[in-house]
Amino acid sequence: MTKFADLDLRAPILRAVEESGYETMTPIQSKAIPKVLEGKDLIAVAQTGTGKTAAFSLPIIQLLVNGEGKRKPKTARSLILAPTRELALQIEENIRGYAKYLHYKIALVFGGVSQKPQVKSLSQGTDILIATPGRLLDLMDQGHVRLNEVEYFVLDEADRMLDMGFIRDIKKIVATLPKKRQTLFFSATMPKTVEGLANSILTNPHRVDIAPAATTADKVDQYVLFVPKNLKNKLLAHILKDETIDRAIIFTRTKHGANRVSKKLDQLGITSAAIHGNKSQNARQAALNQFRDGEIRTLVATDVAARGIDVDGISHVINFDLPNEEESYVHRIGRTARAGKTGISLSFCDHEERAYLKGIERLIRQKIKIMDNHPFHIEGIQPADYAKADDDEEDTTRRPRRPRNRGRNNKRHNQPSNKQEKSTNPAKSRRPTKGPHTAKPNKNKNKKRRPNPKQR
Repeated sequence: MTKFADLDLRAPILRAVEESGYETMTPIQSKAIPKVLEGKDLIAVAQTGTGKTAAFSLPIIQLLVNGEGKRKPKTARSLILAPTRELALQIEENIRGYAKYLHYKIALVFGGVSQKPQVKSLSQGTDILIATPGRLLDLMDQGHVRLNEVEYFVLDEADRMLDMGFIRDIKKIVATLPKKRQTLFFSATMPKTVEGLANSILTNPHRVDIAPAATTADKVDQYVLFVPKNLKNKLLAHILKDETIDRAIIFTRTKHGANRVSKKLDQLGITSAAIHGNKSQNARQAALNQFRDGEIRTLVATDVAARGIDVDGISHVINFDLPNEEESYVHRIGRTARAGKTGISLSFCDHEERAYLKGIERLIRQKIKIMDNHPFHIEGIQPADYAKADDDEEDTTRRPRRPRNRGRNNKRHNQPSNKQEKSTNPAKSRRPTKGPHTAKPNKNKNKKRRPNPKQR
């Protein structure tokens, strides 16, 4: 089966899929959907941008029709866990589109915003609940939602869940689910820790592997650009002079780095916005909407957005900083070359990041091509120029602290002052240390005190 029409889906679902512009299934969809419709637990390993959301949402929408209208207050008939707010929003948007001709109650739960609207949406019960682990646990502890009625459980981006430290939260949530349920486990990579988690929550699962673990999209042309750290901003400005780059995502390693790059681009007249963990959910969503609508040309993000951005037409992914976790590289460049299109990945690499580059190449099992036809190539710069800080760049390097005066063992402490003459006798040149044997005698100790005239 290669087309959605070949599936035994209900007419309202097929109508919504066709209106979304989809006709032919991706490999993950053609292999996963029939297995889910058969009622089997599933482990699906596929790279980002392959249509995993439809692979689990379409069969769940189909299966929930059988019990339509049976939801109970403060319960959910199906639960989809996502690691980030952006990914949860993306999943919710897609599911609402696929189920728009059905009378389903869909709820979205995530942190960073007021919980009052979320509590209200859960009060009458919901058919499909999309949630991030932290906020879901908070609402469970407050008694606003119970998971004892869940029939279908989906863990999306499981490897990212573990990377973000959600393993304990996931285990707490799974412990409250009924044993009789269907579980779907989706991940882009399958390290041993993720495989152990899958084995603990699934029962005789069917496994679907679309691509080897940690492989990058075949349609992404990957390049590495060697450049000194203090010239990265100039190289970025040089690259973005190319007007054919309509829409690009720029990844940095830190939140402050994202803010600095976005500010620099704005100064150069290149429209941009930054999203990271310190931004409020409303600000992050506003930036995503501006980027999706074409109001801004570039989006500067940390890895918090690597798996939560599904925007059409992203031609370039630029790694301003190479990630220190190799798997993050795979998910970063997966933001381009989606839905069968091609894309370009450009990674800036200075001397300190060469170890990160080697780790990435080992993970993806291929050498990344070197692009050296830029004016800031590291081999064409003299050592003196490399060490010289750029005048218009902020020097963020940390200077070593000057040692504190720790007493007699400190060299500066033992040196004679400028007012004293240096003596060849070490006993005279050394300052006396504090102690009872060095204390000056009190000349007034044995003197008789004169009586106070007022007390006579």
